[in-house]
Amino acid sequence: MSAPARAFTVRHVQLLRALFAAIAAAMITFSSDHSAPVGLSVFSGFVFVTALVQVLAAWLVLPEGSRWSSVLLAALGVVAGMTSGIPAWRSDDLFFVVVSVWAILSGGIELLAGFRARRSADPLARDAITVGALGILLGIALLLIPAGFIQEYTIDKAGTFLLSGIILGVGMFGGYAAIVAVFLGIAGLTPKSKDAAGARPVADAVDDDTASGADTSATAAERGGDR
Repeated sequence: MSAPARAFTVRHVQLLRALFAAIAAAMITFSSDHSAPVGLSVFSGFVFVTALVQVLAAWLVLPEGSRWSSVLLAALGVVAGMTSGIPAWRSDDLFFVVVSVWAILSGGIELLAGFRARRSADPLARDAITVGALGILLGIALLLIPAGFIQEYTIDKAGTFLLSGIILGVGMFGGYAAIVAVFLGIAGLTPKSKDAAGARPVADAVDDDTASGADTSATAAERGGDR
């Protein structure tokens, strides 16, 4: 792989995904409006930029034979983003259908890719398995919310409020994005064992070259003294 391609690594993929997930989580957390239009607009932007990261990963980072998961995730993200990006379609039903289907399918793809990577002792397998499992859990949780769910609750000295299914759904997506952001952020900032292993042979080679040079100089000096 060329030097420009190596400038974009797996670590950058993890950190970019963590950044976009953190932005999505913050937009939902600090918004008082958890309606379907808001949730779908945030979701649409999130899956679009994540799809772009997956394209970059397949193009610049992953070797042949391992690109299929990123390609599928990118394609799924584009379809989900386009479907949820049409303002006239943004309804409660569309949110639950699109987000739950996306979460289960993308989670299944990442989970399968993680299990396959674990066979080759790939240290990134754990990341794929964890994120994939979180996606599947999000999809299942959204499917378990009853259609038309509305619960009235009262807080002392604050008043009476309504908790609806769409509020729960958008909140769950925000929670999922926050967990993914923290997990991938930690993974991207953690030094990889293969980096340390790769640096050790280089240091050993430098030491060997230095020692070899010193031995050669000493031998030359001894021969000069004999003369």
